[in-house]
Amino acid sequence: MATRYDPLTIEPKWQAKWHESALFAAKRDADKPKYYVLEMFPYPSGKLHIGHVRNYSMGDLVARYKAAQGFSVFHPMGWDAFGMPAENAAMANNTHPGTWTRHNIAQMKEQFAALGLSLDWSRELATCEPDYYGQQQALFLDMLEAGLAYRKSAQVNWDPVDMTVLANEQVIDGRGWRSGELVERRELTQWFFKISDYSEELLTALDGLQNWPEKVRLMQKNWIGKSEGLQFAFETRGAPEGFEALEVYTTRPDTLLGASFAAISPDHPLARALESNPEIAAFNAECRRMGTSEEALETAEKRGMDTGLTVVHPLDASWELPVYIANFILMDYGTGAIFGCPAHDQRDLDFARKYGLNVADVFVPEDGSTVSKTVTDTAFVPPKTEPVRYVRGFAGAEVQTGEAAITAAIAECEKRGIGQGVTKFRLRDWGISRQRYWGCPIPVVHCARCGVVPEKKENLPVVLPEDVSFDSPGNPLDRHPTWRNCACPKCGAPAQRETDTMDTFVDSSWYYARFTAPGASTPTDKDEAAHWMNVDQYIGGVEHAILHLLYSRFFARAMVKCGHLPQTAIEPFNALFNQGMVCHETYFTENARGLPIWHAPDEVNRSADGATLKADGSAVKIGPSVKMSKSKRNVIDPMEQIKLNGADAARWFVLSDSPPERDVEWTAAGAEAALKHLSRVWRFADEIGTRAEEAAPPGAVDEARSLKKAMHRAIADVTDCFEGFAFNKAIAKMYEFTAQIGRSNAPLADKRVAVQTLAQLMAPITPHLAEDMWEMTGGAGLIAQAPWPKADAAQLVDDEITLPIQVNGKRRGEMQVSATADRSAIEALALAHPSILPYLDGKPPKKLIVVPGRIVNVVV
Repeated sequence: MATRYDPLTIEPKWQAKWHESALFAAKRDADKPKYYVLEMFPYPSGKLHIGHVRNYSMGDLVARYKAAQGFSVFHPMGWDAFGMPAENAAMANNTHPGTWTRHNIAQMKEQFAALGLSLDWSRELATCEPDYYGQQQALFLDMLEAGLAYRKSAQVNWDPVDMTVLANEQVIDGRGWRSGELVERRELTQWFFKISDYSEELLTALDGLQNWPEKVRLMQKNWIGKSEGLQFAFETRGAPEGFEALEVYTTRPDTLLGASFAAISPDHPLARALESNPEIAAFNAECRRMGTSEEALETAEKRGMDTGLTVVHPLDASWELPVYIANFILMDYGTGAIFGCPAHDQRDLDFARKYGLNVADVFVPEDGSTVSKTVTDTAFVPPKTEPVRYVRGFAGAEVQTGEAAITAAIAECEKRGIGQGVTKFRLRDWGISRQRYWGCPIPVVHCARCGVVPEKKENLPVVLPEDVSFDSPGNPLDRHPTWRNCACPKCGAPAQRETDTMDTFVDSSWYYARFTAPGASTPTDKDEAAHWMNVDQYIGGVEHAILHLLYSRFFARAMVKCGHLPQTAIEPFNALFNQGMVCHETYFTENARGLPIWHAPDEVNRSADGATLKADGSAVKIGPSVKMSKSKRNVIDPMEQIKLNGADAARWFVLSDSPPERDVEWTAAGAEAALKHLSRVWRFADEIGTRAEEAAPPGAVDEARSLKKAMHRAIADVTDCFEGFAFNKAIAKMYEFTAQIGRSNAPLADKRVAVQTLAQLMAPITPHLAEDMWEMTGGAGLIAQAPWPKADAAQLVDDEITLPIQVNGKRRGEMQVSATADRSAIEALALAHPSILPYLDGKPPKKLIVVPGRIVNVVV
């Protein structure tokens, strides 16, 4: 028997036993309810970080806890393995993306094993393997046949160096995130998924996702962006032939009488038609180099170009408005054209101030104030539900809410034949084409005779060629000597394969379904999917709150429509939890220009007085604690921590220090404290396992009763905390119970039961230590297979209560009384209590006041 807690010996021992017994392989069991727990699968970068440790420790806690509760647990793992980082590594290291990726997967599997996670590795999948992406190609063909996939020409961000489409978020200050080159807006023919067909359904179904964080549901709601408004046409003056009208969509038709200009996107057909003017052409080209994300448009300086055209106001034929091309208008929202009401829209106001345009109030505060809220640089934008006084209204009551005024304005405009009320969504169809090698090939062929032809399913997978070169920029598939050339599946004539690959978001949008039958010869085995779906608990970072989750919800619907999932799986994730990030303080010195030079924690000596560099003892500045990142070098290597303190200590610490939805700060002191506590717990078990039975000490019966009550209270509290994802509170309850065990003089048999119960409560968090404690104290079999302890309700009822005792209204002591004691018994105990006797001085009290269950007051 070891004499001290040695996690580096204990942890591999139990990992081997779990592996030998295939303990975590999911099994269908008619006698058990199923429980599917899934963490968002990782990108195989080759190295785990502490954020992984926290995320997967949470998922493992849930999986082990549910297994102990009698569920048939399904807890798979895979790899989100396609993407640009692998291509970048290939170019930097003169290797193949597949070689780099598969090497990293092997490395990370070893690291996952060291954490002792209860994962079903028999269902492992990697999105870069043909058995996965071949079925993704089959899904694409089904979606194409169902009308959910299509091809069209669209405006894209194009990086002229990397020669690929970039998402809006990859355009930073007008430049490609990797190449740094100025990005161009190009018109390319792209493949799309018709996610917009499900806009209303994806929106309304959010109300049913009650076990999702409210902030995530709100983020998705805003991204889908349903709006009710008016669509109408301005009559143009001076426009080229074919542009006699300018279609506009507005969500605030009640502000039409505050209009001071009309504006169009640089990509609007009218803007393009005006590019014979060199100034307009140059302005449009410059705008197309901007990022088109919301953030980029909000933060960019509002700029415009006066086209010299005007439009006629729909409510007054004598009123003309100038037409600008503006850099803050997107072609793919609304109609790509707006009217500006500067008094009540901050963006329009900024634009109007810049170009000296009129600012006219439409409404003012409901108190009737005529002082314009826009005489400064702040627009007056009250909530739509707030009553305001319309000074330039045209449809109904003078005082009403914005919502009522909008409804009235739409009705009035329809009555006058000016336009019609329409519902629009911000959500646009999902462009999936990427001009990259390391992705899932789009399974279509381009034939001169037949056009675009789907590949036959029997020819799937369309496998990526291995012999590619990254010596030149762009997509290697475009210049592959043989892969691109093929026979048309329809007529047999020479044809060419599609060389675009799918956006990697596609890979992660259906993996949860593939896990149910990763070896199936179709995208899913419907029987297996019907059994295991839905995911009962999904865990991952809030950074995926919009796109990944929205695309996954769309894909589930597409798979239901195409017959690959049952209707019950149309919302794939029953519950969602977003864990907080792991943070660490930052360390830096400054260069001659005053810019920070970041230093890693292992390069720094940290003390209460500050920090110095280990290399030369020079002073180091301590920056704020922020999310661990390579750029700020504040990353802690979890494998080094496991070598120092063990996986259980790392797991215990990342779950104990703060609520799981909040950020946690990693500190060396915290990790060491976790190890110290676990060592103490191990010693309890070791002492009980080696100690001989002995005579019961005085008061043993009361001690045993007290420890038993504490044990059942701990079971109840920890169970409640686990159910509520309050993992840090559960650990606090375990600390408390550990202290009670340490203080107890109960007989050995009672302490053994208490320590075994503590081991069971700790097992979801520190599974290796729990197994060792279970074995040392004589537990049967593996603790990983032991049922969850149940609290005895009778033991949760306090049979004694504490009553404070006052003398003349001042607290002088307290006493323990039976919870069922009557008034006379309480009075007798109070008058005999040592803290009261000196005040009585042998005399009876003037008055004795008993408030049952609360207090005793002796008046002398």
